[in-house]
Amino acid sequence: MSNISAIILAAGSGTRMKSSKAKVVHKVCGKPMINWVYSQAEKICTDKIITVVGNRREQVISTLGEDKEYAVQRQQLGTGHAAAVALEKIPDGGVVIVLCGDAPLITEETLKAAADFHIKSRCAATVITADIDDPKGYGRILRSESGSVLGIVEEKDASPAQRKIKEINSGSYCFDTALLRAVISNLSNENAAGEYYLTDTLAILLENGYEVGAFKIPDINELMGINNMVQLSQAERVMRKRINEAHMLSGVTIIDPENTYIGADVKIGADTTVLPGSIIGEGCVIGSGCIIGPNANLKDCEIGDGSEINASTVVSSKVGKNVAMGPYAYVRPNCVIADKVKVGDFVEVKNSTVGEGTKIAHLTYVGDSDVGSGVNFGCGTVTVNYDSKKKHRTTIKDGAFIGCNTNLVAPVTVGEGAYTAAGSTITEDVPGDALAIARSRQTVKEKWRTKKYGE
Repeated sequence: MSNISAIILAAGSGTRMKSSKAKVVHKVCGKPMINWVYSQAEKICTDKIITVVGNRREQVISTLGEDKEYAVQRQQLGTGHAAAVALEKIPDGGVVIVLCGDAPLITEETLKAAADFHIKSRCAATVITADIDDPKGYGRILRSESGSVLGIVEEKDASPAQRKIKEINSGSYCFDTALLRAVISNLSNENAAGEYYLTDTLAILLENGYEVGAFKIPDINELMGINNMVQLSQAERVMRKRINEAHMLSGVTIIDPENTYIGADVKIGADTTVLPGSIIGEGCVIGSGCIIGPNANLKDCEIGDGSEINASTVVSSKVGKNVAMGPYAYVRPNCVIADKVKVGDFVEVKNSTVGEGTKIAHLTYVGDSDVGSGVNFGCGTVTVNYDSKKKHRTTIKDGAFIGCNTNLVAPVTVGEGAYTAAGSTITEDVPGDALAIARSRQTVKEKWRTKKYGE
């Protein structure tokens, strides 16, 4: 099979997005659209992938990665000019695929099928096309009565009759690299936009006796280009449907797919149920037999088998097996929650380890702490970790019992099997098996109100 390279066009200004961000860095299901396109190209390319950048190129490069190869289009003079800039870095021979950086729905299967069609048909160029009921805004495919491709006309330059054509140009092509290199310098910008159109290379090839093919695909959604926030939301909906269906076909129960938001590259084990309103961000790994939601918000975290995350947020942390969490718990970054832990309602855990079987039932803050196994936290406990200059750690050893409304002023250690009395403010270490009481003795002044305020 021929060597395959790719050019990804990502230099446009994206003014219709009305955003300070480069168009192609806007996210679809949590992943920048340029990364979607690149990842699909990467699966079929055997040679170089060159991304053409221009406007806000620093944003595009930082999003896609400094380790990738780029060509800079310093003046945005059209798609033909952008491809010519990239061709300087494409090796001779083989096939080059040209893709749009703002069309993230194209799939590996379509790209592979189009490349195979192009190579087998021995065409000089192949354009990926689709039929669409409302082709407004797209270039139209011109065909002869026999069906062969005669060229592509941009809408700005199309006649009224040509604008009625339903078959549209996706903006994605396969070219014989050597032939594209030979004809691209002959492009003219004598058109309504004053730009060098890549589509005009097809007309030049045809004029020189070469054959141009069209690979028509059935799913128009794959060719959707994103130019504004409305189209971004439409692409999000299509991608979300794909992602959710893939998980369901792998044994995951999703009760309401239209109201479940799962990012790219998320892994979920079989027999897990995802309830409505849940948002599972990219980088999450969820085990088997879990219950996620309703309204769970997970980002870059690992959830062990059999755990339940009910209306809670977990960020950049690891949760073990058979953990019961929520509702309304918040696990902040850098936490490790061991197996069989209870993290109840209105509990916040930050930068802490929590040992197996520990119970933090409700209304408690555990920050910068190392908690052993089998610890019980009473309601209203606070680890007081910040002295306005530095964060300090609290250590609570196995089997300790922390009474309700205890303040643990770090740095402090509560020993194995130790107790703290309800309402205590603990400022010194508590030995193992001890009871620490740090509160004033109760004083009752009888008839105090009557003496102060009278009858």
